[in-house]
Amino acid sequence: MQTQWMQRAVLGAGLAALAGATAYGQTDVALNVYGAFTGTTTGNNTIQSPSNATGGLLEVRHISHPWFGFEGTYSYNRANQNYSYGAVPLGAACPSSGCTFPSGVISANAHEVTGDYIASLKLKPTSFRPFALAGGGLLLNVPSSGQTYCSPLITACTTVPTSNTTKPVFVYGAGVDWTLLPHIGLRLQYRGNLYKAPDLTKLFTSTGAFTHTAEPMLGAFFRF
Repeated sequence: MQTQWMQRAVLGAGLAALAGATAYGQTDVALNVYGAFTGTTTGNNTIQSPSNATGGLLEVRHISHPWFGFEGTYSYNRANQNYSYGAVPLGAACPSSGCTFPSGVISANAHEVTGDYIASLKLKPTSFRPFALAGGGLLLNVPSSGQTYCSPLITACTTVPTSNTTKPVFVYGAGVDWTLLPHIGLRLQYRGNLYKAPDLTKLFTSTGAFTHTAEPMLGAFFRF
């Protein structure tokens, strides 16, 4: 009899917790604008760095527990890759005026899709909800077509062969939601991306090193 009572109590508590979590569950959609700032990497006799750029991030977030949830994101920004040799290529002849290290820019767009875990907690009685996130996904770099390159060591210009690259990406970040109206608010956050430098052209060898993109962003959300 006592065992049955304990089983019923545990079952009742579990159902109550599930009902509470279901009742609490909330979903929001957010649109953010951000700046993408990426550091320079070196390796394989190459110096590589994307240009700084602005971009947009779309988030669909669901908080299934008072402090835990998850989200899916898609982001886009320009990610032109700046390449240069760390030294003059072997066998290249230097002009009388001296050697200029070859360099070039590959125009490209970056598309990123991630899935992230969210830890958050509403600060009562305020309208602020700080959060932290961690997750991962894929980063797709797509070069523009018809690019040319002119080397200071070669008088003629050549067409640059390019290719798309897809890299795994680790994402982390933190921020705060500020509810202004019952279903509308502002979202201020910082996201960091860690991934391997993309290899967009055979003209320059990728550094093959890990690089980091910092993305401070501001957005607005609509909560259902």
